[in-house]
Amino acid sequence: MRCFAVTLLLLSACATTPRPLHVAPPGLEKYSQGIDWKAAGDETAQLLSAYLQVDTVNPPGNETLGAELLKAHLAKDGVESSIHEFAPGRGSLLARLPATKPSGEKPLCLLSHLDVVPAEAETWPKDKQPLSGALVDGVVWGRGALDTKGLGAVEVETFLLLKRRQVPLTRDVLLLAVADEEVGEGGMRLLTDTMWSEVDCGHLVNEGGMGVKDALAPGQTAFAISVVEKGALWVTMRASGEAGHGSTPREERAPARLVRALERIVKREPKPKLHPALYELLRRSGEQRGGFTGFVLQRPSLVDSFAVGKLLEKPTTRAMVTDTCQVTGFEGKGSAPNVVPSQVSAVLDCRVLPGTTVAALVKELEEVVADVPGISFELSHGFVAEASDWDDPFFDALARHAVAGRDDAIAGPTVSPGYTDSILARKKGTRAYGFAPFEVTLEELNTIHGKDERVSVENLRRGVEVLFKAVVDVAAAP
Repeated sequence: MRCFAVTLLLLSACATTPRPLHVAPPGLEKYSQGIDWKAAGDETAQLLSAYLQVDTVNPPGNETLGAELLKAHLAKDGVESSIHEFAPGRGSLLARLPATKPSGEKPLCLLSHLDVVPAEAETWPKDKQPLSGALVDGVVWGRGALDTKGLGAVEVETFLLLKRRQVPLTRDVLLLAVADEEVGEGGMRLLTDTMWSEVDCGHLVNEGGMGVKDALAPGQTAFAISVVEKGALWVTMRASGEAGHGSTPREERAPARLVRALERIVKREPKPKLHPALYELLRRSGEQRGGFTGFVLQRPSLVDSFAVGKLLEKPTTRAMVTDTCQVTGFEGKGSAPNVVPSQVSAVLDCRVLPGTTVAALVKELEEVVADVPGISFELSHGFVAEASDWDDPFFDALARHAVAGRDDAIAGPTVSPGYTDSILARKKGTRAYGFAPFEVTLEELNTIHGKDERVSVENLRRGVEVLFKAVVDVAAAP
């Protein structure tokens, strides 16, 4: 009977009908003809090497130093730029190529961030330290090579190629390298809160996705372009109880209650919810892959029945399909080792999918710990998820050029478990796409915020080619 039911399910499942793709106007290919992409990649690598040597570790940031390096590099080609500080030494760079044949479209923005996270230098090779910018055997090493000074260098080179080749633009193209993305979004907040009339991006490309080998299928590279970023809700879970002596354990004490509540939080099993972007990414993977697995991946009902379990097995994909909460810290230390305090707290970092409200999440958490007395929740910071439509010419241009000439790669929309400065632009109505046009292994991907972060010169070369052609497709006059 079970086999019969599965057969009926397979027969009744319908494949998703792909939407028509946007195509570039004819005649734009001429702007790419004659470009020495190898030379462009080498120039990008040299810029990135110098850029990585500038200490913009956040905290404290000192991003103005990085902005000044980029400003000087742009000035060599006669490009003017400005630096805007939200705090002393915390500057962001803004440069503009004005439209020469204006169409009325809002600017296309190339965004990256100047700051990088700290690194444990002792865990890196001695000749490839986090601030070395070492260029060894065709690879550039350093903190920020992938997140996101590498993308920033590619965007600078793309920007300069547009100017050098005097590409006639139908819309302004802006280059933005902002401060403080890794901690407080201070640089992007300055732009969105006080300078948006000068920026007002219609489209934006930023970090958020890249090509990962074997991510969805063996032998297939999936270029994931982020169109959704989960919201972030930071919650303090507070436990209250009787204060007392540490020699006599009692269940009504605050620390014991907190431990019991945390056990409930860790064991919670949120219901998976697949965003339409993930169905589309899986559909594209399945269409290329073929066979029974490809048949399943092209049908949302079969994905729900047969593929969700696989997505839940891996932490990275599990985070894409569930509202997550994990403990990131504790508060409420007692006055002495033998004194039990009356109140202790745990800090929860919760990331939520589109459709989950603050009230809904707090209600769920309250229900999870309902059998533990003395527990309360307080929201300290939060914003809900934001998304961009991927039925869009710029999205299609990024995807098209990412896989050009490849029969072993697909490109499609995805959900980012984390958030970037794009979320602030999306609140302003910008269509923001998270995509660094690099192709990496899972091991290389895991160097982000870890040790041995690096990017190949070949990735930089191809990244410039992909981004330049995509920008030309949506911002150049035929």
